[in-house]
Amino acid sequence: MRNLLLFTTLIASHAFVAKADDWPQWGGPMHDIVWRENGIVDKLPTDGLLPRVWSVPVGEGYSGPAVADGRVYLTDRIHADGTERVLCVDAETGKEIWKHEYPVRYTVSYPAGPRATPVINDGRVYTIGAEGHMFCFDAKTGDVIWKKEFQKDFGTKLPNWGMAAAPLVDGEKLITLVGGADGALVVAFDKATGKELWRSLDDPAIGYAPPVIYEFGGRRQLIMWHPAAVSALDPETGEVIWEHPWQIRFGLTIPMPRQIDDRLFLTAFYDGPLMLKVSADNAEVVWKGQGKDEQNTDGIHAIMPTPWITEANIFGICSYGQLRGLDTDTGKRLWETFDATGRGRWWNAFIIPHEDRFFLHNEQGDLIIADLTAEGYKEISRAKLVEPTRKVQRRMTIWSHPAFAMKSVFARNDKELVRVSLAK
Repeated sequence: MRNLLLFTTLIASHAFVAKADDWPQWGGPMHDIVWRENGIVDKLPTDGLLPRVWSVPVGEGYSGPAVADGRVYLTDRIHADGTERVLCVDAETGKEIWKHEYPVRYTVSYPAGPRATPVINDGRVYTIGAEGHMFCFDAKTGDVIWKKEFQKDFGTKLPNWGMAAAPLVDGEKLITLVGGADGALVVAFDKATGKELWRSLDDPAIGYAPPVIYEFGGRRQLIMWHPAAVSALDPETGEVIWEHPWQIRFGLTIPMPRQIDDRLFLTAFYDGPLMLKVSADNAEVVWKGQGKDEQNTDGIHAIMPTPWITEANIFGICSYGQLRGLDTDTGKRLWETFDATGRGRWWNAFIIPHEDRFFLHNEQGDLIIADLTAEGYKEISRAKLVEPTRKVQRRMTIWSHPAFAMKSVFARNDKELVRVSLAK
C-alpha cells in the first residue's frame, strides 16, 4: 500500500508538472496572470528584435493566444472577406494543424478582430468572437462539438466594443457573459454539451470584465463585474449572494477584479479604483478613488490591463499611461512613471509577475523585465518583441495580452504570431 501511494503521488506530481508550463486560458494556468515557470532569463538581449523560434502570418485581432498540450490557439479576422477564424498551430514549429472559419459582419466599434482569449480544457477549445459567436471545438481535430450565437439565441444587444470577456471553466460548467434577455447577463453551460445550466443577472449593458471565482469567508463566489454593479453569485446555481451597486460610465468594466485576503480590488477608466471588504454574504467599501476626471486622477484608472496586488501595494497602469504604485490599505499613490509605457490617452502595458520581478508587454511591442516595489519602478532590460500594427490616435499599438508557456512568450499583432524562447 505504501509503495502504491508513493507511485500514485509521483504520477500525480508528474501530471501537474507536465501541465504547469501551459497557458491554457486568459490569465494562465491559475487564472491569475502569474508566470510560474523557472529557468527563465535574467535579462533580455537588447540588440533589435528578440530571437524567434518561429513566426507565422495571422489576421487582425485583439485576442491573446492560449497554449496547451503542445499547441497554440488564436482567433483572428480576415477583414477583406469578413471572416473570423480560430487557428491551431504546433507550438514547436508554428505549423498549422487546423483552422475553422465562419462569416461575420462586424457592427462593433474598433472592428479589428476578436477580443477574447481561447480557453482549453479537457480536450476542448472554447472561443467567443467579437459579435458573440461561441464555439466548443475538439482541441485535436477542430471539429465543432457545439456552438451558440448570442444575438440569435439569447437576444443579446452587443456592447459598443463587442464581446471581449473570456469564458471561465468551473468543474463541468462553462461560465460566460452573454448579455441576453430574461436575466441572462451571465450564463453557465454544460461544458461538454452546451446545455444551459443556469442564467443570472439583468443589466442592459454587458461590460467586458472576465468572470472570476474567489473564496471569501469560506464561500466560493463568482465575481461578475458589470456596468451596474459588482455582483457575487453562487457558481453552482447563479443565485446572487451580494451586490455592490456601481454605475460605470460607458460600460467600461474591463480589468479582472483582484483578490487580496478578504478584499476585492477593481478599477475603471473613468470611475477609478474601488476596494471592497468581502465576507461570506456581504461587501462594504474600504476606500474609493477620488479622481476628478479622466486626466486628473489620484490612483489607478485602468482601461485594459489588470493590475497586480499584494498585501502592501497595487501596481497598475492609469488612464494616460502612468504606471503607478498605490498603498493597498489606503489607495494612496506612492509613485508614478511613464518609462514603461508612454504619455497619452489609453497608453498601456500588461503586467505579469514572475518570481521576484515582473514582465511588462507594452503597446509599443516592447517586452520589459523590471522590479516594481513600494519605492518605484526599476527597469532591468527591454527588447522589441513584436512591431505595433494598429493605429490609435496617431500612434501604432498592440492591444493583445501575450501568453507565457514552454519557457517562451507567445505574442501577436495584426500580421503575425510569434514564439520567442526566454529559457535561461
